[in-house]
Amino acid sequence: MSDSDTSTVLFRARVPASRLRKAEQILDRLGLKTGDALNMMLAQIELRGALPFEVTTHPATLSAERQAQEWNAAFGEY
Repeated sequence: MSDSDTSTVLFRARVPASRLRKAEQILDRLGLKTGDALNMMLAQIELRGALPFEVTTHPATLSAERQAQEWNAAFGEY
């Protein structure tokens, strides 16, 4: 896509309804719409030439306490 390309396309994807609802709740707290988040992710893929997060079959497992700490650091106390 060139920098001067200002056309847009409609993007459709099937996702589990519960995942979308949960993500929309988080995005709403961040002041974002689902389309905004998708555009941000696609921009990062374009800039990095890769996904903006690690994809692995062996993810690091966080303890419940560490997950709570990460959440509070990112979003404040729940």
